[in-house]
Amino acid sequence: MLNAFTCPQSAAAAVSAVAATAPDISSDVTLVNRIAAGDKHAMHALFARHRTPVYRWLLRFVSNETLAEDLLSEVFLDVWREAADRFEGRSSVSTWLMAIARFKALSARSRRTDAELDEKIEATVADTANSPEAALQEKNRSELLQSALTRLTLKHREVIDLVYYHEKSVDECAKILGIPAATVKTRMFYARKKLAELVKGA
Repeated sequence: MLNAFTCPQSAAAAVSAVAATAPDISSDVTLVNRIAAGDKHAMHALFARHRTPVYRWLLRFVSNETLAEDLLSEVFLDVWREAADRFEGRSSVSTWLMAIARFKALSARSRRTDAELDEKIEATVADTANSPEAALQEKNRSELLQSALTRLTLKHREVIDLVYYHEKSVDECAKILGIPAATVKTRMFYARKKLAELVKGA
């Protein structure tokens, strides 16, 4: 089962098979319910749907592709083994997966006390319709922002990452991070303020 998680072809085939045989399996909650009942096709479908965002979230924590892939497998192995007990439906499935991934990543980081977080933030892709000068200016702004983001504290970086790169709401961030919504708002305020200072001083 674990090997199939890391094989995109197998996952894609599973999604096609599910789509052909079970039209009502489209929602994430339905998939999790079927996984809890031991449905391997549903497991492959959920993995194919959420693999990329969960992997990117992990990679930004551990900054190591191999480790991120290993943790990704652990996340979905937990889902397969414990879906019936762990998913309570109080948040979206994607939020639940992000929370599991965050715990895995933080645990891995605590086991690697000599490793420093070297977070990689995806630079905004310049509009191909821009002139060369405008494209260069956009690239410079993106690089400046990326540099500033890496200088934020982990608490501030993860909030910025969830809100702007994973498009999570304040409530979803609170559930993923295990903190009150008010704390998310406070961290966002200080993260934005610090980013402005870093960009201005660059």
